[in-house]
Amino acid sequence: MAPHPLQQLSLEETKTAKEVLLSEHDSEVLILREIFLQEPAKAELSKFLSLEHSHSLTESSPRPARLAFCQYDVIGNDKIPYFHESVVDVERKIRIKHEVVGKELHAPLKLAEFDHLVDSVKASKEFQDAIAEFELPEGFEVVVEPWPYGGPDLDEDNRRYFQGLIFAQDLRNGNPDSNFYAFPLPLIPVMDAQTKEIIRIDRLATGGKGDGMTGKTHAKKVLDHCRTAEYVPELLAEGTRQDLKPLNVQQPEGTSFTVTDDSLIEWQKWRFRVTFNPREGAVIHDVWYDGRSMFYRLAVSEMTVPYADARAPFQRKQAFDFGDGGAGNCANNLSLGCDCLGVIKYFDGVLVSGDSEIKQSPNVICLHEQDNGIGWKHTNWRTGRAVVTRNRELVVQFIITLANYEYIFAYKFNQSGGIDIETRATGIVSCVNIDAGKVSDYGNVVSPGVLAQNHQHIFAVRIDPAIDGHKNTVIQEESLPVPMNPETNPRGNYYEVVKTPISTSSWADAEPRNNRVFKIVNESKKNPISQRPVGFKLVPPATQLLLADPNSVQASRASFAQHHLWVTKYKDDELYAGGRYTLQSRKEIGGVADAVARKENVQDEDVVVWSVFGLTHNPRVEDWPVMPVEIHQINLRPADFFEANPSIDVPSNRNLESKLAIRNGEQLEDKIKQLGKTFSLQGAIDNEPFIRPYLTKEDVAYLIYHDTLDSLQNGPADDMPVHLHHLAMCVFLTVGPRPGSLFGDRISEDRIKLSDVQIWHAKQLGKFHCTITIRRLKGKNNSVTPA
Repeated sequence: MAPHPLQQLSLEETKTAKEVLLSEHDSEVLILREIFLQEPAKAELSKFLSLEHSHSLTESSPRPARLAFCQYDVIGNDKIPYFHESVVDVERKIRIKHEVVGKELHAPLKLAEFDHLVDSVKASKEFQDAIAEFELPEGFEVVVEPWPYGGPDLDEDNRRYFQGLIFAQDLRNGNPDSNFYAFPLPLIPVMDAQTKEIIRIDRLATGGKGDGMTGKTHAKKVLDHCRTAEYVPELLAEGTRQDLKPLNVQQPEGTSFTVTDDSLIEWQKWRFRVTFNPREGAVIHDVWYDGRSMFYRLAVSEMTVPYADARAPFQRKQAFDFGDGGAGNCANNLSLGCDCLGVIKYFDGVLVSGDSEIKQSPNVICLHEQDNGIGWKHTNWRTGRAVVTRNRELVVQFIITLANYEYIFAYKFNQSGGIDIETRATGIVSCVNIDAGKVSDYGNVVSPGVLAQNHQHIFAVRIDPAIDGHKNTVIQEESLPVPMNPETNPRGNYYEVVKTPISTSSWADAEPRNNRVFKIVNESKKNPISQRPVGFKLVPPATQLLLADPNSVQASRASFAQHHLWVTKYKDDELYAGGRYTLQSRKEIGGVADAVARKENVQDEDVVVWSVFGLTHNPRVEDWPVMPVEIHQINLRPADFFEANPSIDVPSNRNLESKLAIRNGEQLEDKIKQLGKTFSLQGAIDNEPFIRPYLTKEDVAYLIYHDTLDSLQNGPADDMPVHLHHLAMCVFLTVGPRPGSLFGDRISEDRIKLSDVQIWHAKQLGKFHCTITIRRLKGKNNSVTPA
């Protein structure tokens, strides 16, 4: 059977697309950049999906064509590369669409272009002369870190450039992973991408407060005040900590999810597809829960990382990590037991290599289950019975490395019908050289001679909802105070919930003081309980937005980063918040700002919601040499979508692998086994002198608890009206500690021997009864029967 219309292009299909392109340009040189699935138009795909979900698909059912979107350069006789885009039908093996992209727009970079930069820098006499101005320590080697050029200044031409940040690596330890970021050099070479020549070398200011924005202040021995800052375990001066014991994720019966067609995932009433492409990485499609539609498509659309060092040339230091080079192109090949824990399903990707070959990229996405604490719990204080469930999540994760930084992206599905889209930033902060003993307003000195520049990470997530269908409305909901008045708020305790539909494509911002949330609803479908439209709730994270001046190039090329939420009308191929072409742009073209400017009706329409959030990163010393993860996420939660908590049927199972820890991290069972004693209350009583030094009264309660559980092993737990933690509590509330007893060396007026605590069990009429009889030394008798 033919592949599913949403299944990513196979290796063979991608090679077919390449062959079609070569045949169309048989007398020209082609440099392939990207080839990936051109997703079917929604109108066409929706019909197919409707048949699929109604189990009506047949061999004769119409299927969308398998199309490949291709970006590539064509080099003609003039040796100048021209940027082309084509769409190829890989089944019919023909090109059905072709366009030469205007010269004012730049193609996304290929990693091979970074290799060209490194080679050009090493071959440049101008660069070698610049390095000779420094006196580097013996045993150090120069390292070039390639970067996009960023947004050109308004007086610059629009040629394609790349730049390099320069460091020195200490080779004396013989380890190729020695951290070169600890030794920054104040140079940035710039390469013309067409000629592959170094056209200039920017000298960087290294001064601090009061030194101005230009000028040479560094010494010839520019690295003498820097020091090593290693992170690989074998180079750590004091090694890694030795007191960490294993914490394993075990799933003895395997996973609760299934994967078919290498894209369809089913888990805990969820059903969706996952694909991979070189720009967005992992993409989630056609999300259903328990037979109901929720979302058509979910993806991280773009991110921008602008730097705040006002000294030239750092005004250009701004990356668009999805648009400039592609998150999928930079995806890690994930390792079992490191990047994802538990029983893992991996997904591979298909990418174009630097030499225009088609390659399989293994393990670019991992799928696994994880425990995220308590899902829900309630204790009936009258009976003492607690019911608690765990919050198990299904995680679709991919990780990208962009030179110094890593980003971990995860789509997390839970058993309550919610989805979290999470980003984690880690890696090494981007840094420049600073003179010894100086500080700067442009960042923080995280190591001698190393200034980590202030910057922002701003993400955009594209949410294409299908809440019980494609006709949806976004409603802004706020909780507002109502002044005290005799008619509606006579005692001042009332507040009102104000709901405002967004009727025209527009933007909005977070407002936590008003508890501002946005609900995506289907106004034609009512919840039978609340009589409100079924929907999902999004609370936009109230994180800081783009700080660059609105008139700056940084701001002009990242309009999407200036508001927390955008609502637009759906349009095929309108997938990227910052526009399709971000590399070396001066202005955002074809992004969400342009979509909003159309001022289209978005009420009861096929809408798209763009959620923008981020991290203003003013580095700490603790971010060095590798920063701990910074976590941000958006939460999509059902709001009157269901008729009750959808996870109410999650089993309340006791985890039999959990054990009780005692002093010094030891486990109670292990200690008793070491002593060769029976793990039971009677064993504790019989061998009191032997285990007395090891047990607290909490341990005794644990023994009582488990001894009572043992008596129930042949009977149903539901027949037990006694709650055993209450039983143990009765022992402690009624029995005072006695010197020399298992309860410790504490004094009490009401002394008692452990052997005076008698516990017996009886099963009568299917009911379990437990009575504790306590004989106190003062002659008082108490009988406690927990109910």
